[in-house]
Amino acid sequence: MARFTRLQVALKMAETGLVPLFSHSDLAVSKQVLGACYRGGVRVFELTNRGDFAHELFGELNKYAAVHFPEMILGAGTVVDAGTAALYLQLGANFIVTPLLNDEVALVCNRRKVAWVPGCATLTEISRAEELGAEVVKLFPGNVLGPAFVEALRGPMPWTSVMVTGGVAPEEENLRAWIRAGATCVGMGSQLFPKSLLAEGRFGELEEKVRYCIEVIGRARG
Repeated sequence: MARFTRLQVALKMAETGLVPLFSHSDLAVSKQVLGACYRGGVRVFELTNRGDFAHELFGELNKYAAVHFPEMILGAGTVVDAGTAALYLQLGANFIVTPLLNDEVALVCNRRKVAWVPGCATLTEISRAEELGAEVVKLFPGNVLGPAFVEALRGPMPWTSVMVTGGVAPEEENLRAWIRAGATCVGMGSQLFPKSLLAEGRFGELEEKVRYCIEVIGRARG
């Protein structure tokens, strides 16, 4: 069962502004990454559903987080069907992120009152997602749509909360562009977790990078 309500998830996404998107087959590495992100200020963390037995790693990491990082809200991403969503909900996922709009995933999450963040690329998709109960929508692929799309969206739909994924980099100019365009938060994956950093165990450097990103987002809002 999810430890956090969907409203808590949405509020914390908006508060911190950064949602790391991470995938790794090694549980020990995943624990180190989760810890570094937590110490850096992250409170919402997406573990992407990638590769065989990804759900098993998620279950172990979620139990670990509940004990060692009690304020961390852990969710599952890259979920494309209702069956997979239900599997992660059984493992205590606090939110589900999809790369596409799938009504059946919405229904599964809504029955359990778990946050659902669907991937959308048009105003029509975003509107449909909100009709289905999405508090936050994932704008994907961000590198194709760009900050100008977010700014234009906010005109006719100022109530929409957007998490941008794709095309987000841990650089001040990039982060400022997304936040000032109106993004509620940004999702960042490979740019935040380069393979060399993980291979060399530079988790202190990761913590500082996360802290820097959150500080930049805060300044951009101010």
